[in-house]
Amino acid sequence: MIDAPLGIEPVPESRRRLEFWNFVVLWGDLGVGLLVLLAGSLLVPGLSLPHALGAIALGSVIGVVLLALAGVPSSVSGVPTMVALRPSLGLRGSYLPTVINVIQLWGWTIFELVIMGYAANAVSKRLLGWDAYWVWLAIFTLITVGLSVWGPLAVVRRFLGQFAVWLMLATTVYIAWVVFTRYDVAQLWAQPGKGGFPGFWTAVDIAIAMPISWMPLVGDYSRLARKPAPAAWGTAVGYLAANLAFYSLGAIILLAANVSQEPKSFVEAIMLLVGPLALLVLLVDEVDEAWADLYSSVVSIQNISPEASQRLLILILGLLSFLVALVLDITRYELFLLLIGSVFVPLFGVLAADFYLLRKHYDVKELFRFNGKYWGRAGVHWPGIIAWLIGVIVYHWIAGNLAGWGLAGAPWLGASIPSFLLALAVYVLLAQRSFKV
Repeated sequence: MIDAPLGIEPVPESRRRLEFWNFVVLWGDLGVGLLVLLAGSLLVPGLSLPHALGAIALGSVIGVVLLALAGVPSSVSGVPTMVALRPSLGLRGSYLPTVINVIQLWGWTIFELVIMGYAANAVSKRLLGWDAYWVWLAIFTLITVGLSVWGPLAVVRRFLGQFAVWLMLATTVYIAWVVFTRYDVAQLWAQPGKGGFPGFWTAVDIAIAMPISWMPLVGDYSRLARKPAPAAWGTAVGYLAANLAFYSLGAIILLAANVSQEPKSFVEAIMLLVGPLALLVLLVDEVDEAWADLYSSVVSIQNISPEASQRLLILILGLLSFLVALVLDITRYELFLLLIGSVFVPLFGVLAADFYLLRKHYDVKELFRFNGKYWGRAGVHWPGIIAWLIGVIVYHWIAGNLAGWGLAGAPWLGASIPSFLLALAVYVLLAQRSFKV
């Protein structure tokens, strides 16, 4: 049975059915996948394994705390993330992060399809001698589109809760068992880093980037919660366990297999390690990431165009994702992760300041009223926009991305925490003068 589409209006109480365990399953599943293994592999051999695992642990904790807290405004109000940004940015001001979010989610959908196509094709070539990347790409696109049309409640409670969660647990345990029985992890632990990596805090930024990449869509699912607290705790517990495990396994596998960080080589190394059948099981669990990205990109579009047909948008974006995935080169994956962090870490600083420090609650009806409480000036709440942009600029300055403009960076400092705190502080200072809280 297919759920009736959920738009951006507040979810009625009768459809808020998800509880703590549902969120553990959802975010545990979303934190498991080939792209997470690939992200962990980016940290080595430039860093030693102890430094890489330390960065993964710290970045994961910071990232999941931000992720869980970002979902609370939506679980309280029943609206998706992009709508929950309207008080801090203005109704029209929320369109800017919406456009960026649609682009990044569409990018994630394509990345997921590509990595699944690579992996399935590697298996088919090894077992059958059949090289048919585009066929596998088409199959995974159809599955992703089908899950998106099915609806989030059905996917979480039936596909993930009754089926995929067991694959997730079995896959994680099996990969960990193979890694720790086949390789001398103690020897890998003792190996020094080879250098060439920007530093420990850049590694922390990369570890934060994966959970924070879900921040713009966490509310699309937390709005389905019966109560806010279990949703937040379930999100944190599920994603933290998965992120720690798969980032760490990715780093260990790359060191042990001694292959390049190029995605095709890394996927083939995983297949040789765990076997083609285990890799196929991992692929089944991978489709939920593509589903969440595709579904939430459509929900985000509806923040700008609420009357658009959700199912038609799913079909259109699914087809476009397939066509782009046919020709995409994902060797620049690391830069994509850091770019995501630079945009959405300070954005949550603004949301956190508005919801947790200033307003404390949102008037749900006003979220949808033009010229209302959250309208701002001409639909834009400029303190939020300004604070967000300042945070983005500071992130890129610290990361050293503005060196071409004569601004030396400070990558040793780490960009995520300073940009988050600065955006939060600037918003509080500016917003207190613009409205009564």
